[in-house]
Amino acid sequence: MEHLDDTTRTELEAAAFRRLLRHLNEHKEVQNIDLMILADFCRNCLSKWLVTAAEERGAELDYETAREFVYGMPYGEWKEKYQQEATPEQLAAFEARQAQKQGDA
Repeated sequence: MEHLDDTTRTELEAAAFRRLLRHLNEHKEVQNIDLMILADFCRNCLSKWLVTAAEERGAELDYETAREFVYGMPYGEWKEKYQQEATPEQLAAFEARQAQKQGDA
């Protein structure tokens, strides 16, 4: 993508990010723990990255506002409607992933 000007590249990156959020919204059955196990990030991470990006640019964006943007609704509402209790298998896989990361450090 180096052949693209900065504005076009930024617009494409933003469009891809919006598509990622739509995809996650369309697949609420995908739990954050699943994302953390497989990709080492989740919806909360995306929210934190937005806050960090805002801070780096001198803009104000609080975490709860960022989470509402990422989740498409207040986090508490999303959690109540869609978050499931992690299974023992998910917890074990998450712990194994975290241990692997420690070993890679």
